[in-house]
Amino acid sequence: MTDGDYMRRALFHAARARGGTTPNPMVGAVVVSSDGLVVGQGRHLKAGAAHAEVNALDEAGDRARGGTMYVTLEPCCHQGRTAPCTRRVIASGIRRVVVAMPDPNPLVNGRGIADLRAAGLQVEVGLLEEEARELNRGFIRAHTAGRPEVIVKAGVSADGMIAEAPGRRTTISGPESWRRIHRLRATVDAIAVGSETVLVDDPLLTARDSVRPRPLVRVVFDRRLRFPESSSLVRTVGEGPVVVLTTAEAMAAHPEHVARLRQHGVTVVDGGTTLAEALHALLVYDVSTLLVEGGARLHRALLDADLVDRILLVRSPGRTLGPQGVPVFGTGDMTVVGRLPDRTDVVGADLWMEFDVHGNH
Repeated sequence: MTDGDYMRRALFHAARARGGTTPNPMVGAVVVSSDGLVVGQGRHLKAGAAHAEVNALDEAGDRARGGTMYVTLEPCCHQGRTAPCTRRVIASGIRRVVVAMPDPNPLVNGRGIADLRAAGLQVEVGLLEEEARELNRGFIRAHTAGRPEVIVKAGVSADGMIAEAPGRRTTISGPESWRRIHRLRATVDAIAVGSETVLVDDPLLTARDSVRPRPLVRVVFDRRLRFPESSSLVRTVGEGPVVVLTTAEAMAAHPEHVARLRQHGVTVVDGGTTLAEALHALLVYDVSTLLVEGGARLHRALLDADLVDRILLVRSPGRTLGPQGVPVFGTGDMTVVGRLPDRTDVVGADLWMEFDVHGNH
């Protein structure tokens, strides 16, 4: 096996913890003995639990001495909820460490690599870095941009509409797409909608028929604080946190409404005066990846503010809603990123089109 083969195995183990590690990254590690045998494998499961390197070294034991560790992210060198991984790697007798990518966390950011080299270990950086970055897009965005990774999703008719008319709930995508959407929901930290979507659709915003390692955060952007106490989100607050992002002015104007929502277990937050500030506020609730499902006004505002990283359009070529419909992104323009999709899949009768707006750095 090659270095690339071992790193792919480490990436596989890292991805097995998808949806459970935030605010920490997904990390996988593989230990190969001096005679070329895989003697330890591990992944980080959740914040506060042992890191991937420690789990792999625990499995390897003395067989790690003189061997090589493959790890998808630079080992940490600071005391957090767990001890520094660099100390454990150095103490294990590992001779060589192959790292996919540096850690963008300012507490690490090259210091872990420097510590290993200072101890005499051979350290190589950059193997399958693109794949490692793709795995932890949300973690990277949180540390480099101060906000979650934002994915905009919309079901769209052939003529670019998301609803038959304003205020009318409309199902566009087929059952196969809905199953795939729920699998996507299970991999993100939070789902968000605007207040109009809550008033019209009364959504649950859950990941149905999917297993999640931790509750899904449900977010409502609501500057006017129109969020109703009778909504399904309030009734199901025990299934996952509900965070309403509003303004200090709206909270001051409706103190009794805020108090009642909080009594129901809803978190009402001052999201500042801009969408960027509102997104930053979500980091406190361990949200590094945010799936924004509606509606057109919120989508348009995020695009105009250059705060969208990926766009997912589920297009139904056989469905036309007509000029009275609500256009996607407020305009009906499905080429909003100015180019063809990066990926197009056929899902049932629908086209699943994905656009990468900013890349994965």
